[in-house]
Amino acid sequence: MKFVKTIFAVCVFTLLAATFAFGARADTWNKRTVVTFSQDFEVPGKVLPAGTYTFVLLDSPSDRHIVQIFNADGSQLIITILAINDYRLRPTGDTVMKFNERPGDAPEALRAWFYPGDNFGQEFVYPKVRAIQLAQTTNIVVPAVALDTLDDNAIKTAPIVAVTPDQKEVEVATVIQTSPPAETVATPAPAAEVVTPAPVAETNQLPQTGSSMPLIALLGGLFISIAVGLKTLLKFVS
Repeated sequence: MKFVKTIFAVCVFTLLAATFAFGARADTWNKRTVVTFSQDFEVPGKVLPAGTYTFVLLDSPSDRHIVQIFNADGSQLIITILAINDYRLRPTGDTVMKFNERPGDAPEALRAWFYPGDNFGQEFVYPKVRAIQLAQTTNIVVPAVALDTLDDNAIKTAPIVAVTPDQKEVEVATVIQTSPPAETVATPAPAAEVVTPAPVAETNQLPQTGSSMPLIALLGGLFISIAVGLKTLLKFVS
């Protein structure tokens, strides 16, 4: 009977370990991150009020990335936006949000999002008219797309350019580090990257995503069946 109880305990432990492993792997794949903003902020095509949001990397076709922003618990999609690679030499162990400078009291424009431990992030692509305004205001290059709205097809194929502060269009790769640099530091640095200004109050990663739930449910059913069988066996043994 002691042997049967030991097997039961091992099964329970295995189920818990599998649940944690699948959830962690899913978060790493889609970069699912919950971020709390203390002030209103701008993303391409929309100004969002202060609050908590869930960022998810939906897809990475070719040299671009598709990012979705949900409400706090991930139940409601707010906006789907386009991004490109933004490489940095030293990854950090924290979520980092970079912002463009804002004129006056205007909401800060979100420039890039870095997932903990990655040496690249998502630099957001703004509509061309807005990108020109940001480039002039911040005196930096801003990636742009010549469309005000992007549907599911356009977001994967629309040409992306870079707009300079003097309103010139140049190839993105010539002014933005979209490919891995020759030498990168693979180990995350313990100190967080300094971001100024940064209205981010709190960041954290969710323990798991919906994509792993069917497999976890299957494992749960399997171990429940084993537990019922072991309980029946215990009755005969005792």
